[in-house]
Amino acid sequence: MIGSHLERVLDEDADLPVIEAMRYAVAGGKRLRGFLVMEGARLHGIDEGRAIWPAAAIEAIHAYSLVHDDLPCMDDDDLRRGVPTVHRRWDEGTAVLVGDALQALGFELVLDPACHDDASIRAELASSLAQASGRRGMVLGQALDISAERADEPLTLEQITDLQAGKTGALIVWAAQAGARLAGADTAPLTEYAAALGLAFQIADDILDIEGDVSTVGKAVGKDAARGKATFVSLLGLDGAKRRASDLVDAACDALSPYGAKAQTLNDAARFVISRDI
Repeated sequence: MIGSHLERVLDEDADLPVIEAMRYAVAGGKRLRGFLVMEGARLHGIDEGRAIWPAAAIEAIHAYSLVHDDLPCMDDDDLRRGVPTVHRRWDEGTAVLVGDALQALGFELVLDPACHDDASIRAELASSLAQASGRRGMVLGQALDISAERADEPLTLEQITDLQAGKTGALIVWAAQAGARLAGADTAPLTEYAAALGLAFQIADDILDIEGDVSTVGKAVGKDAARGKATFVSLLGLDGAKRRASDLVDAACDALSPYGAKAQTLNDAARFVISRDI
């Protein structure tokens, strides 16, 4: 559903290489962030026709971050989602522009009048998305990650937790909050849920970097260990990281108690995060 919406939006544009590369970049993936938007909206009685706009927006922003993260100046990855990264499939210049265009598209989508009749609600969604994706959120986390690779001492557990709360967690938290924002409701329960979920998700990624297989994961594995990079696994050990992820999932599910049985799908999603092999 989210992929189809993004395709329809991009089908309105001219058939240029940069547009083709944008379609390529948003194809596939787990759609976790978009799913959280849709589920949060469902919990608050928001129509799917409205929720699909911020759901597509967060997937566009997430795709932009991956395209830029894969560049040689960042993580220098050849594979993403089992296929060549955008800069390998096209070139580095195109990849930079694709990321730029997808970031802009995310804000275009969330500000579309079809998202909500109230312009102040749309503005709040856009403002909070800017903070989650920018210097106070994802970009800050990325910057801390780059600095850590150049540091003389490896990060502590507290520092890694703070780093990942921005790099991975900020967009996950925004996605979980979006449905409540659309409804003008309290975002606190879903914020608590998503904060725990985001860390569990990152720990699961660190575990997959050790235990995963490139043909299943769809991207390079073992890179963190090869670089001597501090991760949840390197600091907690494999078993300790798995226990920490499980505890975080329990905390995420506990945060959903105000919603009762209506939140079962979100509970299931949290359990999936630490059992996945992709």
